[in-house]
Amino acid sequence: MLATRTLLSKQTLAVLSRQPACFVHHGDYGNWGNTNIAVVFSGCGWWDGTDVHEGVYTMYHLSRNGARFQMFAPNQQQMHVMDHMRKQPATGENRNMMMEAARFSHGQGMTQMQDLAKLDVNSFDAVIFPGGHGVVKNLSSFVKDGKDCKLHNDVERVLKEFHRSRKPIGLASMAPVLACRVLPNIEVTMGYERDDSTRWGNWPHTNMVQAVKSMGARHNGREPYEAYVDEKNKVVSTPSFMWETEYHYHYIFDGIGNMVKHVMRMSTK
Repeated sequence: MLATRTLLSKQTLAVLSRQPACFVHHGDYGNWGNTNIAVVFSGCGWWDGTDVHEGVYTMYHLSRNGARFQMFAPNQQQMHVMDHMRKQPATGENRNMMMEAARFSHGQGMTQMQDLAKLDVNSFDAVIFPGGHGVVKNLSSFVKDGKDCKLHNDVERVLKEFHRSRKPIGLASMAPVLACRVLPNIEVTMGYERDDSTRWGNWPHTNMVQAVKSMGARHNGREPYEAYVDEKNKVVSTPSFMWETEYHYHYIFDGIGNMVKHVMRMSTK
């Protein structure tokens, strides 16, 4: 009996080893590459562009759930370059958002970073904006103008076109600021409305919650591992790094995973 079990186990492993990874690890909402998602970046780095974790987690979960995706960023200079060690602007440096965001690229062809000006809503089923301070510095003037901020022209165009086309919009951490500024009566989450520190982390950016509420949006409190779904407007958001934590990045990973799954669920309707 033991010999038989050992033989079966070896045969099973031999079969699985010959299968493509997607056969073994296919996700919940995947449609074998038929869903095409645009992902919009604002540079590379939490303090002056797209947060690296949020960008990578987004692409991971899209891949896990069977989606094709294309990366975009504005082909323009970013507001400034931050020294991420000292957390202060670096002197004498200027960088291009698209060139910096290309650090997320891997491979060639369609996996390379594209100019946001070329994003055509008719070519995609949904759009996702990962977070990071590039949202409030490069994709909008929020860091200077708060609730009265202006959006980058192509960012505003993309959000309005996807909303008008009834195609899902995914937003992580600070990105709801963008949608709330130009889309009426939407519902989002950016986490907690007060900085209620816990043993695991704290919420230092709650001023943005008050700003989106003043823009006319409805805010819903959620944990970093959760997502909020506005079914009516097809807007999905997750708090992500609105929550600061030293070690518990798996909560951020799970929250972005929930956001991606709901975006894909609605994009296949």
